Amino acid sequence: MYGRYTQDLGTFAKDEAARLRLQEGDTPRPRRPSELLEYTQGRCAPCRVCALQCQRFLISKVGEDWVFLILLGLVMALVSWAMDFAIATCLQAQKWMYGGLDTNVLLQYMAWVTYPTVLITFSAGFTQILAPQAVGSGIPEMKTILRGIVLKEYLTLKTFVAKVIGLTCALGSGMPLGKEGPFVHIASMCAALLSRFLSLFGGFYENEARNIEMLAAACAVGVGCCFAAPIGGVLFSIEVTSTFFAVRNYWRGFFAATFSAFIFRVLAVWNKDEETITALFKTRFRLDFPFDLQELPAFAVIGIASGFGGALFVYLNRKIVQFMRRQKTINRFLMKKRLLFPALVTLIISTLTFPPGFGQFMAGQLTQKDTLVTLFDNQTWAKQGINDEFEYLGILEAWRHPRSNVFVTLVVFILMKFWMSALATTIPVPCGAFMPVFVIGAAFGRLVGESMAAWFPDGIHTDSNTYRIVPGGYAVVGAAALSGAVTHTVSTAVIVFELTGQISHILPVMIAVILANAVAQSLQPSLYDSIIRIKKLPYLPELGWGHHEKYNVRVEDIMVRDIRYVTLNCKYRDLQQVLHSTKMKNLPLVESAESMILLGSIERTQVGALLSNQLSPQRRLLALRQKALSEDGHRLSDSSIRFQISTDTSSGTPARPALRKPLKPALKRVPSSPADSPPAGSTDHAGIALKSLFCANAATEPTEAQGTAYHKAKRVRISIVEEMILGDQVTPAEILEWEEQQLDQQVDFSSAKIDPAPFQLVEHTSLHKTHTIFSLLGLDHAFVTSIGRLVGMVSLKELRKAIEGSLTGKGVKVRPPLASFRDSTASTTEADTTALRQLWDRHQHHHMPREAGPGGDNDDDTPK
Repeated sequence: MYGRYTQDLGTFAKDEAARLRLQEGDTPRPRRPSELLEYTQGRCAPCRVCALQCQRFLISKVGEDWVFLILLGLVMALVSWAMDFAIATCLQAQKWMYGGLDTNVLLQYMAWVTYPTVLITFSAGFTQILAPQAVGSGIPEMKTILRGIVLKEYLTLKTFVAKVIGLTCALGSGMPLGKEGPFVHIASMCAALLSRFLSLFGGFYENEARNIEMLAAACAVGVGCCFAAPIGGVLFSIEVTSTFFAVRNYWRGFFAATFSAFIFRVLAVWNKDEETITALFKTRFRLDFPFDLQELPAFAVIGIASGFGGALFVYLNRKIVQFMRRQKTINRFLMKKRLLFPALVTLIISTLTFPPGFGQFMAGQLTQKDTLVTLFDNQTWAKQGINDEFEYLGILEAWRHPRSNVFVTLVVFILMKFWMSALATTIPVPCGAFMPVFVIGAAFGRLVGESMAAWFPDGIHTDSNTYRIVPGGYAVVGAAALSGAVTHTVSTAVIVFELTGQISHILPVMIAVILANAVAQSLQPSLYDSIIRIKKLPYLPELGWGHHEKYNVRVEDIMVRDIRYVTLNCKYRDLQQVLHSTKMKNLPLVESAESMILLGSIERTQVGALLSNQLSPQRRLLALRQKALSEDGHRLSDSSIRFQISTDTSSGTPARPALRKPLKPALKRVPSSPADSPPAGSTDHAGIALKSLFCANAATEPTEAQGTAYHKAKRVRISIVEEMILGDQVTPAEILEWEEQQLDQQVDFSSAKIDPAPFQLVEHTSLHKTHTIFSLLGLDHAFVTSIGRLVGMVSLKELRKAIEGSLTGKGVKVRPPLASFRDSTASTTEADTTALRQLWDRHQHHHMPREAGPGGDNDDDTPK
């Protein structure tokens, strides 16, 4: 039937449609489903039937994507608003304690230092006890999970609780920490928990591909409900979590992020925090002439300087973590006293930000939100020409010091907050680094803007019109540039526009962000990639800028040539040696060691199951029984052997289990099913061998050969009498001899699951193309073949080292620019072609082992 796709099937379809049309006239009225019959009787029968149909309709609609996305956006908006309310309450309590003790500076200092130390210590302890996976940002882990890597306990309920409570306490302490990265993790956990809950209504939520798509949308929701920036949230989540993004998930991210941001701002209006739905940090820059073209070089300087600053921040953060790990004495001490490090860091930072102390030179009494509000202010803080000095009102008073000007305060703030943020983000609590970097960038931009305002006090003259310089616009540019340099993203520009509610500085912001990314990406990886390297997560780094020699590297330059493989005609001893010599999860299956024609791949667990079945105690006991029956069958069957036969379906009482303590350890116990793993004994060499091989998989899955050999409808249990008699006849030497005989037999692959088409690369595949394929398909390894022959293997490890450039000293040669051109002129020789044909003809006589189809052996029905 496979060849009838044109004439026959078309005619059949037309005839079938005509027959169905003729039957429509005398078709009887459809009957109600059998499950509705019990609801059709009684006085309220129509109501009950209607209610049941409505219930089924609602359950079917629960599976729609928009329902899931609405629930996700609603839950995340509620979580974000509740956390912001709790954080604001904690910060207000600290200010109340500090203001209430203004009569005694020492008590003020104790309250200022003790309060954040207690909160940070509680956050670190609570997170460490409940779920250590909640520590840190969460974006590096989500970047790894979205690539297809399974990280245990990262998307569970207890991790969600630990992340929410720990992040609330950490941000409520007033430390320079952020919430955007943790919110991406929180939204992903919320999506996973919602999928698990809604799977009760339908199994479509258990699909792995669907869950990955929902996690991608959840990452956008995390940023959208954090800053009320749905557009920037979607773009930012795509940049930091995905190498290649599926466009079909685009509308899901925008829909969920927009709904979440809308509910988040509506809750602020409901709580009377805002009069209407506005931007989170609304600015009021002039729109008629926001900046002059002569200011563009200053914006470009902000972008270049932010690129160097972002690379320095990532470098400093990584060096602090590496220093703590490499110093074995410090590391050993902190492992015993886990809460000492966060308490000590909090104590140092709180002491330096104490307002009557050194904090008076860096606006130490302002929170991060108040700091951003003041930095985005559109008034100039320095002297405004011939006018009197600007009056500092309200929270702006924190930037004024009687013995120093605003430039000194901004420089001290930038320098101190820079290393404080790099140090604080290493604390083992749920925290992010986006918001502290955003504030530092805004301060740097404000510094440049104030300098420009002091340099041109009357503004830049253009056509006899004078427009004063707005330092707040420089602060917006600096915030977007530095945060983009640290995270290697351009979408921070869009986030800034949504945060401020104005796009008047769109050109300067884009120029600064692009320049900052160009500088930072050429110097350091992003902060999230740096954390991935520190944690050694299995992720593939990006191809960096300016490394043109990596485009000339081929797979043959980086592949592993000496790999272990399984041949089609190998013996069980060869399988044992392969399992001992390698830890590969997938082993290549080749035709023979001479031809090396790749036939497929077999999982390590399948190889272990084959070997376990061959050396199983069941087969050994069967061989001993047959030997004993052949020697003295009548005596053994009449007087010594008693069989207890019971059926699994008809037996009313459970069968008596075999005794656990036989006389000989060689035949300790006969399991009731082939899936039971043999217990280890002092003289049971088979058990010792299997335990050394399969210690990671204690309970191996029974193969189909075991099921067909030992399970049909009944189960035979051997009594203790047979064990005693056979045990007396077997010595450890005989067991060892039997195992040696079994290992010398040829492997039967008929019961193994073999992948007939593992992913393959050719030798001349470029590194750039290999990186693209691995990123798109989520591969962790690929076999390298040459005209069908297995020549090597490439895994994430080799690819990552080649991209990072660490293999050049270990034999990886960088190909010259014209190497590909020279290789293209050389063709396959006639001898290679002849050899390939001979190997292919030989391969036609070897058929791949496969399971029998439902139609028996007559499966060759393809048209000739």
